[in-house]
Amino acid sequence: MDASSDHILAPSLLAADHSALAEGARAVEQQGLSWLHIDIMDGHFVPNLTFGPGVVAALRPKSTLFFDVHLMLDNPGAFVEAFAHAGANLISIHIEPEYDHAATLERIRELGCRNGIVLNPDTPAEAVFPLLKSVDLVLAMTVQPGFGGQSFREDVLPKLTALAEFRKQNGLRYHLEVDGGVTVETGRRCREHGADTFVAGTAFFKAPDRRAFADALLDRKTR
Repeated sequence: MDASSDHILAPSLLAADHSALAEGARAVEQQGLSWLHIDIMDGHFVPNLTFGPGVVAALRPKSTLFFDVHLMLDNPGAFVEAFAHAGANLISIHIEPEYDHAATLERIRELGCRNGIVLNPDTPAEAVFPLLKSVDLVLAMTVQPGFGGQSFREDVLPKLTALAEFRKQNGLRYHLEVDGGVTVETGRRCREHGADTFVAGTAFFKAPDRRAFADALLDRKTR
């Protein structure tokens, strides 16, 4: 994990004003945060469509944020190169579709990006164990992916414990990220189960005081 931060908040661009995405990215920077989570949906693997590599490329020169790009695609291997060239810093892919996961993760690193593997709420932690020595991040979805604003899935907490324990037992350093229904309270519970990186969309962008929300979620002292 990054030595510069024990815990990371990566606000989700999905919850920003889609008519002013660059302003959404600036709002993240203004709260003293360094990561931006960008959800890419294909309308097949998940029942929604969002952004393409063109959006990432348009945002890249306007932001110094670390672009955490989450590919919710049936065939992510066909798109990792486009998103890497567009300016992604980390590209994560799902375990559920059938394709060569290991080769795709390796290709992401060859393209100069960090890589990640993602599990849906009903996918067991053991499904990704064979890949965990080759990833920089594991994302455990705490809602069924596709739409923002869903309720947090409590049944994912034991999975976080298993992934955190695997990391410890094997001396690994991958980020353990959660995404879906993340609030100050659910974020605290995820942190207790080993999570260190938190994706929050609606809770961040709709917060009356975004800085206070970030400070509370990350348990950092108010500046």
